Parts: sequence; C-alpha cells; structure tokens
Amino acid sequence: MEEGWAQANPVVGTRKPADPKPRDRVLSNAELVAIWNACADDDHGRIIRLLVLLGSRTQEIGGMRVGELDLEAGTWELPEERSKNHRAHLIDLPPAALQIVRTVFPWGEREHLFGARSVRGFAEWRHNKEALDRRLNGAVKAWQLRDIRRTVATRMGDIKIHPHVIEAVLNHHSGYRAGVAGVYNRSPYRDEVRAALARWSEHVFALVEGRDERKVVPLHA
Repeated sequence: MEEGWAQANPVVGTRKPADPKPRDRVLSNAELVAIWNACADDDHGRIIRLLVLLGSRTQEIGGMRVGELDLEAGTWELPEERSKNHRAHLIDLPPAALQIVRTVFPWGEREHLFGARSVRGFAEWRHNKEALDRRLNGAVKAWQLRDIRRTVATRMGDIKIHPHVIEAVLNHHSGYRAGVAGVYNRSPYRDEVRAALARWSEHVFALVEGRDERKVVPLHA
C-alpha cells in the first residue's frame, strides 16, 4: 500500500496462524552412538559424523568447500554468505573431524567436498536418511538431522561446557551474546571453542567405544 501497488490490505481480518512449535528432540547417548555406528563409508556418513563432532548445520557441512579449509592449520572458515546468520565462523577442527575431511580432500577439481552432481554440494539428503534409518532398524525413532545440532548443544552443557562457549561453537549471537552484551563483547572465544570441541570429540569417542573418558593422572610426591 505504501508503494502504491494496492489500495487496501487484502488479508485484513484473516486468522493469524499459530506459531510453529519448536522441536525439542534431544538424542540420548545410546541413540547418538547408534547413529554414529550406522553411518556408511560414504559422503552422507562422513557428513553425519561431522555434524556430531562440530554441531554445525547440515547445509554448512554438506556445502563445505575446498577453499574454506586450511588442512595445514587445521581450520575451517565458514564464510558469511553460507552462514544462516550471515556471520563468518572460523573453526579449529578437532583431530577426528580433520581426519574425516582429509579422506575426501582434495576431490578432483570439484569445489565442494561432498556430493557428485549438485553445484551446491551434497543434495541426496532424503534418500540417504532413509537408508540410514533402515540400518538403524528402529534403534532411533522420530528423529531428524537437525536434532543432532540440538543434541550437541545439550550434551555439551551436560559435560559442563559453559553456555557462552556453546553459543560460540554454534555461531549463535543470541542468549549470552544478545543485546548490549553482544554489542560490546565481540570475542569469538576461539581458544575456548577449540578446547570445547576437543573435549566434546573425546566424549563422543568415549561413548562410541564404551569406555570411561576420565583419565587417571599419577600424583608424584
């Protein structure tokens, strides 16, 4: 109406749709292990394991590009144009994630690490998710790939990683980094994020291997 394209608001008096209910599915440790073990030795399986290790979004991992990675430094720099909140995100990859990346890098002359046809990286989400569910054979019910990110954040909290560090891992700018705090505190907490991802990776492998991740250190007199 302000632009002069309509004389009146055509939706006046219509019912406002209800706000979508936020998903709250958090995978149990047993479910996370089942998913990890059911991953095939293919692009989809590698993507899923990177999602577990990094807590990133599916499209961020699926669209990972060669130019975003520095294998010598062990870093992945997600550019702002590929980030949901349009904020670049530099991640120091834990050794397990770096090892996965090395298995597919470099991949011929293709710009993307994953996917064989799409110009945006991996695209065969539905078919491969259905295949993964068949391999799980009912061990994990009613779950989506996006639940992994929520699970990573929740379980990081369970192992006492601080909330502001978890937000930095997820590249979130809400919560502890919202409002005035976010305006004045611009720290990416890089050292803390590196330590958190390393600690989380160790926790994941302790679960997968069925061992106690606590280490006994001898005390010398």
